[in-house]
Amino acid sequence: MPLSQVVDIMRVNVDKVLERDQKLSELDDRADALQAGASQFESSAAKLKRKYWWKNCKVGHGQGSVSFVS
Repeated sequence: MPLSQVVDIMRVNVDKVLERDQKLSELDDRADALQAGASQFESSAAKLKRKYWWKNCKVGHGQGSVSFVS
């Protein structure tokens, strides 16, 4: 194989490595954004769960008081 072919193949390989690096960088950015969104969702879900847990407790106690008084 002549040296010029080897050089051409190496140039193609370097280009592919650079493209791969850019794609991996973009994928890493997307993964970071997804992680941030998941953390925000988890926090919001926990707050909502607590809100409705307390709401259910208040409703349950209110019904218990009404039936106790009756």
